[in-house]
Amino acid sequence: MLIKRDKILNTVLLIYILCFVFRGFEYFILRTDETFLGEAFIHKLIGILIIYVAAKIYGMNFKKIGFAKNSVLSSLMKGLGFGLLVFTAAYTIEILILLAQNKFMTLELYVSAYAVDGNIGNQTTLSFFIICIIGNIINVIMEEGLFRGLFQKMLEYKYLFMTSTIISSTLFGIWHIMAPIRSYCDGMITESELISGIIMLAAASFMVGIKFCLLTKMTGSLYMGMSDHFVNNTIINILHVMSNTGADELQAVRIAIAQSLSFIIVLYFYMRNYKGKSECDDQKKERC
Repeated sequence: MLIKRDKILNTVLLIYILCFVFRGFEYFILRTDETFLGEAFIHKLIGILIIYVAAKIYGMNFKKIGFAKNSVLSSLMKGLGFGLLVFTAAYTIEILILLAQNKFMTLELYVSAYAVDGNIGNQTTLSFFIICIIGNIINVIMEEGLFRGLFQKMLEYKYLFMTSTIISSTLFGIWHIMAPIRSYCDGMITESELISGIIMLAAASFMVGIKFCLLTKMTGSLYMGMSDHFVNNTIINILHVMSNTGADELQAVRIAIAQSLSFIIVLYFYMRNYKGKSECDDQKKERC
């Protein structure tokens, strides 16, 4: 890697701040997620370009940061299957809770955009489903390529795997605080809701970031994490639980169940099959 080890963290933070500035510009100025597109994707396209340029500058290629050419389809299918499995369990539990309260009505398929205080929008035309899918594909390529790809590999050049995972996942958690900050600035939520929103999103994204790092470590590429990430983001925007009190009343519960279950499963397999190998790799790195 064409960078001194003592400059790794500063370089990662510099790239992160650059991406974060573009994210803030789109959220506060362009606000593309509030248009018919329903997705803030411009800063993510710029982020993909930044990943490419940074990888070239620091002597890496896309294969090195996790975009390997082997087992692409099988890894993507495993991630899709895993994501659908845990969300099937989460939707089932949510429906059972609503049935116990005599509230459940039906499931509906339509496109919405995620908001801090609940999903917004109700679009059923094919074009909106296509936009949603494309937007989420761009999202997972950028976020997995940046946090579990470029950042993780750069950090592992200096730090142990778990230390690198904590750093990249912390940055991933902070990455998600933009929405509640904007909602607060727009007067849509109170200060207490801002604080709780930041804590909830940052903590949940931190945990999810660790899960994706473990998945990447176990599979040797970004693809399974990317497709699982795609399911996580897409399904809550297109499959909605209707109750007699509204849509997605227990969405936060559903997401918490799905993410907690998937985290536990991934952690179990990592501890059982890969922890020793990771520690061995770290020991070899320390001897270098």
